Amino acid sequence: MQWQQLPVVVAGLGVSGVSAARVLRDLGAEVTVVDGGDSPVLRDRAAELAGITVRLGDGASLPEGTRLVVTSPGWPPSSPLFQAAEAAGVPVWGDVELAWQLRRPLPGTGEPAPWLAVTGTNGKTTTVQMLASILTAAGKRTAAVGNVGVSVLDAVLAEEPYDVLAVELSSYQLHWAPSLRVHSAAVLNLAPDHLDWHGSMAAYAADKGRIFQGNQVACVYNLADPATEELVREADVEEGCRAIGFGLQAPGVSNFGVVDGLLVDRAFVPDRAKNAAELGAVSDVHPPAPHNITNALAAAALARAYGVDAKAVREGLRAFRPDAHRIALVAEVAGVSWVDDSKATNTHAAAASLRAYESIVWIAGGLAKGATFDELVQGAAARLRGVVLIGADRALVRQALARHAPDVPVIEAAEGHTGAVAMAEVVRAAAELARPGDTVLLAPACASMDMFTNYGERGDLFAEAVRGLTQ
Repeated sequence: MQWQQLPVVVAGLGVSGVSAARVLRDLGAEVTVVDGGDSPVLRDRAAELAGITVRLGDGASLPEGTRLVVTSPGWPPSSPLFQAAEAAGVPVWGDVELAWQLRRPLPGTGEPAPWLAVTGTNGKTTTVQMLASILTAAGKRTAAVGNVGVSVLDAVLAEEPYDVLAVELSSYQLHWAPSLRVHSAAVLNLAPDHLDWHGSMAAYAADKGRIFQGNQVACVYNLADPATEELVREADVEEGCRAIGFGLQAPGVSNFGVVDGLLVDRAFVPDRAKNAAELGAVSDVHPPAPHNITNALAAAALARAYGVDAKAVREGLRAFRPDAHRIALVAEVAGVSWVDDSKATNTHAAAASLRAYESIVWIAGGLAKGATFDELVQGAAARLRGVVLIGADRALVRQALARHAPDVPVIEAAEGHTGAVAMAEVVRAAAELARPGDTVLLAPACASMDMFTNYGERGDLFAEAVRGLTQ
């Protein structure tokens, strides 16, 4: 791409839009940022973009002469701006596509740093961070980038280049990345999510599957989720690229799995029909919940595809600690464990969390985002000691409980309350239901914005209220 004086439109004045606009300006492009909003915050951001035209209150029309549109991830394909671009034959890229196009060769190699990429409905951030920890243990200059950590644009343009990048990619980002062709990639799982953006489950899955297109070494999939293997089958990859499965059982040939409490590789070893490599122990994974062990196996598979030795895999997993609000033990009070998994904002994530414990007081509810709860409740019913319901769409969870777990005690908490006051009431209700040996689990299966700023605040206030019990 010849950037000098190229007329480019950037869609959205959010964090990624501002970053893309500045990069394009510095490349010499003639940049116009459009945003349908018009607020004091947006005006302040616009004022900081010297040399860039900003049009607020107009996110639909395509400026005459535009040769490229670069979009923020949240803008759906149905946006009028993109329809106008398609009609005019103007390509639309996301920030990931822009970063891919701007990669620079590493000194002495002539090739850009390889990307090891991860997507899936749940577990992406944890897996990418595990992968970055493993690569660091192997002595590589790396970073967790994309939808987490360092901006992918900042990473590819860094003054000191990276050896390899661990890249988290959302379905939004993959939709707008037509030329992406990575070293190796993993799809962790597939469950209904963001269907309002994609339009259908088939479209959502197809965008996730873009991560496998053109893979060079390995397509990593979940043995327990046939939809992820189907995406591998449909992918057009480079000659010699291999399908690598991961799961919690003893691994077959070309797979990763678990044997007698050990993480095992039967893919990247000599004579894999007869041999396997020990990569570490289940106890090296923090926390060792089943879904987190599968995250570790996926990260290990990508690292091994890149050529990392088994010792570095073990050291990287041992060194890793997950971000807050991901199945984190807050405290043990009077024999009851209190666990914050506020990041479980959909039913698929909550189901994984519920499978990790035997006797649970479940805190559930919030904004359902169109989800249904029958399958989730049916699968967890035998483990439920009690349920505390919160949030705007609590009735949907209550109805599923009535159908599939009618004998489980239910307390409706914090009706009409928000923030710290609401969470203090929720924790008191959970304490009434819990008995020694139980786990009180905040895994709401819903978004948080009806009662809290975000899932982080929800988890922080939960932890604060639990610590109040110890006092």
